[in-house]
Amino acid sequence: MPEPDWNETLLEQWEWHWDQQIRARLDGLTDDEYFWSPVPDAWTLRPRGDGTLMADFSFPQPVPAPFTTIAWRLAHVIVGVLAMRNAAHFGAAPASYDRWVYAASAAEAMAQLEEQLGTWVAGVRGLGEDGLRVPVGDKEPFPEAPMAALVLHIHRELIHHLSEVCLLRDLYLRKEIR
Repeated sequence: MPEPDWNETLLEQWEWHWDQQIRARLDGLTDDEYFWSPVPDAWTLRPRGDGTLMADFSFPQPVPAPFTTIAWRLAHVIVGVLAMRNAAHFGAAPASYDRWVYAASAAEAMAQLEEQLGTWVAGVRGLGEDGLRVPVGDKEPFPEAPMAALVLHIHRELIHHLSEVCLLRDLYLRKEIR
């Protein structure tokens, strides 16, 4: 039996989920769904003093954790899960929660998501087998962990949070049915 190509195997994990489970479920996301809050006081994106948007946050995070809107969840995926890692490991522009230009519409959020996913997938593909073994370094909480561990972590985060977005869409579409 030939040795598996671990780089392709890791990418296949994410790409299959994106292509078969998530992407089509995000098609047609509306601005109303994007900002819809099914519960009072949900974390979302709110206007800053200059008119741009900022994601709600608090450190330390309240217990229990606040409920979050699709806008907040997509912002978390775009900035915290992807853009900051793309900057740290794949030469993308610097990214941070406090300086990000958050999407003011569902279409803009989807464009940001597609862009960051493209950078992530290209970066992971470019690692090759040897790059998966290299420690992630001091840009991550566990600097000695190999890049393969980070790739697995990011893919879990993507699958988890984007599945939550799909669930919120399901709830939104059925909110009047009771």
